Amino acid sequence: MSTADELKKLYTKGKSRKVLVILSIFLALLVIAVVSVSLGAGSPRFNEAMNVIFSKIFPSLNFDPEIKTTQIIILDLRLPRICLSIIAGAGLAASGAVMQGVLRNPLVSSYILGISSAAGFGAALSIVFGVGVLAQFTNYVTVINAFFFSFLAMLLVLGIARIRGITSETVILAGVAVGFLFSALLSMIQFVAPENEAVRAIVFWLLGSFQKAKWESVLITVPIVLFSILLMLRQSWDLNVMSLGEDVATSLGVNSKRVLLVSMVLGTLATSTIIAFTGIIGFICLISPHLARMLIGSDHRFLLPCCTVIGACLLLSADTVARTVMPPVEFPVGIITSLLGVPFFIYILLSRRRQSWG
Repeated sequence: MSTADELKKLYTKGKSRKVLVILSIFLALLVIAVVSVSLGAGSPRFNEAMNVIFSKIFPSLNFDPEIKTTQIIILDLRLPRICLSIIAGAGLAASGAVMQGVLRNPLVSSYILGISSAAGFGAALSIVFGVGVLAQFTNYVTVINAFFFSFLAMLLVLGIARIRGITSETVILAGVAVGFLFSALLSMIQFVAPENEAVRAIVFWLLGSFQKAKWESVLITVPIVLFSILLMLRQSWDLNVMSLGEDVATSLGVNSKRVLLVSMVLGTLATSTIIAFTGIIGFICLISPHLARMLIGSDHRFLLPCCTVIGACLLLSADTVARTVMPPVEFPVGIITSLLGVPFFIYILLSRRRQSWG
């Protein structure tokens, strides 16, 4: 067998292994979703939960749950929450992987680039003062505000970076500056907030939660996030080239500035949409890409699908823990993800294993 045939065989074997890993994690996600349906305060038994779901999917089977409350808990409360946590985890993970890849920095996230701080400021404006963009949509004023200011932060970051030339370094530094700006403005609102309830609502929103998940929010979030992820996947090959450096990318015909701009916009679109409905959820966008690189390497053609299912698994698991660890009290999911994230990064810091951040 020639060397070329051997290399081709190794490549095919490696590709098959990566696909198998992704499929395995996806199956784990399905198992977690099925189990989490019957977990939490006031949850019905597993067989009752399955009866409700199957009666909705297959009405002809005549599954008829005895208790009407069970149907409300599963269909109106539990399933929207599970669906929103899955799409939120997938979107945050994909955004983190793309931003880290295009900026060639393993610590980049929506926090570092100021997107989360801006979303918090926008939400606080509506919660405390009732001030909002498109304020006529009273039911969504907080959501619209958070989304608008997230995108405004991204535009500010790119505008500031453009003054010195859009590079990875200038984007990160501009993001840090914009993040501090909106953090200061958010702290100011919390300081002058006239009511303790308003401050409490701001803090709860900043910690992130799926308690208010509804089918309406799922139907808005899913198409936007999926659209963003699909366009991110189309950037996979360019992101692989970008990992070699901007000069090498340019020599290979890749417009590095265009790739950076498109990646930032797509990452911000997915993250802003998720944050607007769930509040700020940290560490998923950082942990998931790291875990995916450990499992399948830095090829973004496989890294992005892998980290999306990992992110969905992590966030769904975290939300399940948040609502079951101390029933009937439900912890904000952001607390659980932070508790998971800190030990993980301490492990990364202390381990000597070097990884590729392409």
